[in-house]
Amino acid sequence: MAAGVLVRRVVPGALIPLLMMAATACGASAGSEAAVAAKPEHRAADGAFAHPGVLVGKDQLAAAREHVRRKQEPWISAYREMSRSKYADLDYEAKPYATVRCPFDAEAGQGCVEEREDAIAAYTQALLWNITRDRAHAAKAVEIMNAWSDKVTGHTADNAGLQAAWAGASWAKAGELMQYTYEDWPDGQELKFQRMLREAYLPEVRGGSADFNGNWDLVMADATMSMGVYLNDRSAFDQAVGHFRARVPAYFYLASDGPLPVRPKGSGIDTPAELRTYWFGQKTFKDGLSQETCRNFKHASYSLAATSHMAETAWHQGVDLYGEVKDRLAAALELHSKYQLGAKAPAWLCGGKVQRDMGPDTEVGLQHLQGRLRMDLPQTERLTRKERPEGTDDLFVAWETLTHAAA
Repeated sequence: MAAGVLVRRVVPGALIPLLMMAATACGASAGSEAAVAAKPEHRAADGAFAHPGVLVGKDQLAAAREHVRRKQEPWISAYREMSRSKYADLDYEAKPYATVRCPFDAEAGQGCVEEREDAIAAYTQALLWNITRDRAHAAKAVEIMNAWSDKVTGHTADNAGLQAAWAGASWAKAGELMQYTYEDWPDGQELKFQRMLREAYLPEVRGGSADFNGNWDLVMADATMSMGVYLNDRSAFDQAVGHFRARVPAYFYLASDGPLPVRPKGSGIDTPAELRTYWFGQKTFKDGLSQETCRNFKHASYSLAATSHMAETAWHQGVDLYGEVKDRLAAALELHSKYQLGAKAPAWLCGGKVQRDMGPDTEVGLQHLQGRLRMDLPQTERLTRKERPEGTDDLFVAWETLTHAAA
């Protein structure tokens, strides 16, 4: 067995305790639990990771299953949308490639869409297994993961790092659920899947990409952390934590940063003029602005999701990254939600023109900041309720109303 790899079987019934519907951390809204929920559980004394704990914890799985059983909104609508998606089809067929080649822009690639979709399909089937207890979904999740681990060897071309991050984040979520809630994934295939992540994904993402737009760096750190937890790789997890602490303040602006944004650590961006160019020509900086706001909201939204994902995964592991960036994350969610909802952009913001194309990326951050911490995020709440059920972006975000919605 490779160093750092832990294979552990858990009887499914033992993993899903009876849910108390008042548990705020599980997606309900009982104020009496707020003080408890405001602190993550302490990490085990031996440093072991909590499983399942990649974005979705065991209590959240139990809550989602109970909400669906009781046909409660918004979870039942989210479940139905997931169940009707192509990713939930029991006839879904994986399309693995040995080498995934993803160039920039319009140039044709090889296996890029197939890899991302297959990873989301594996995660979707893993969620369906945990909600329904239909073993056919568990078998399908494992089948998809086995197909890729039997074939893929690496990623090439300009978008290799971003592609590996998008797919790797979903593979890690799927692998985490199946390893720790399903007993019939053969050890040999399970270890082969872990080796695939170690050799074909993790090396592509753990170093980040300091000179690219920040969504790259943040999604790569998200994938590194997710794979680190799933693989029980403390080094990868700690590296992602450090990356989070350096990059999030360099991506989302707060006035406490000074007149200019924080320079991305490790980049060649050194002067005020270079910083303004990097921020797509923006000259006025106010709370919540992101490095890519004036590019479009879509890429800023990817980064909201990746930041929330990392903070949530770390939370399950006893590390409160939310506490370090809560004001910054809240300001960014509120600013982008306000203008996504249609507020007129002022002249100082991107010359008064913004591209309103956010994805399904607000649910995880909202459930912590408002649901656990009781912070007031009216714009984010309004947008999230308007967009529910938040489905999938077909890249690395999927079904977060089902897993993380607050009441």
